[in-house]
Amino acid sequence: MAAHTAGLEMEVYTPMGLFTQGIEVICSSSGAPELLQWQEQDFRVTVPPVRWFERRNWWTEEPRVQRGNGAGVVDHEMWRVQAVGARDGSLRTFEVSRHQRSGRWRMIRVHDAVREAA
Repeated sequence: MAAHTAGLEMEVYTPMGLFTQGIEVICSSSGAPELLQWQEQDFRVTVPPVRWFERRNWWTEEPRVQRGNGAGVVDHEMWRVQAVGARDGSLRTFEVSRHQRSGRWRMIRVHDAVREAA
């Protein structure tokens, strides 16, 4: 869908919605995402990412949790990152999650993206 804003022709992409897909993430020494590898493209983080924790339905996924093993069972570590694609220069906002026990990353959501039309 094309949109006109302040004399610029923009191409507006609709949200891809909520999903979960394994991705590769390279982090800084503080643990913040710096580079995402998704759909055979590298996305370099352009602004400091935002971190928060979300409650998960652990009781449906974990039949029993041993005492003292609560970290990562109740909450998901979530990050919202704004990143630019290396291949096409597209600016996107992603929400990704890191599983605390395994260290694996998942793509959770891709927000609307706006890009100048060529």
